[in-house]
Amino acid sequence: MSTPRIGFKCSKHFGGYPCCHRQWKHPGHCRFVHGYSRTFTFWFLAKELDPYGFVVDFSGLKPLEEQLKQHFDHTFLVNADDPLLPRWKDLHLEGALDLRIMNNVGMESSAELVWEWANSFLLNKDKGRTCCYLAEASENEFNSARFEFVPDWYKKD
Repeated sequence: MSTPRIGFKCSKHFGGYPCCHRQWKHPGHCRFVHGYSRTFTFWFLAKELDPYGFVVDFSGLKPLEEQLKQHFDHTFLVNADDPLLPRWKDLHLEGALDLRIMNNVGMESSAELVWEWANSFLLNKDKGRTCCYLAEASENEFNSARFEFVPDWYKKD
């Protein structure tokens, strides 16, 4: 029996996205608005390299980087079910904050969200040659979460 070939892997790190959020259901201090400078690391997989010898050409990831910046740079992240959402929306309209509404603002859900963004981008760009199999969201040097999954559409052979 032969060992299945995994392929080539690489990673790319994006950082410096200061934003704030709150976990309103949390019984402790996480229920208060607080902020971090978020960072994201993506791990990519390919069975074959592109014509330039890359898994992913990092210079071609600018649209993903821009999406991260638009969502996380100097923004206020709030859960869609936050009972103060109408107030946050008013403050957004008044120019006091740049609101982003998410299903869940935690690192685990953020990792899954950016994993989805990366794979949507890669599927469109590389037509299944590459995928993001792991995404990590960090709120600081001590706290991070990862979402790991190989998309069903990724070319296995």
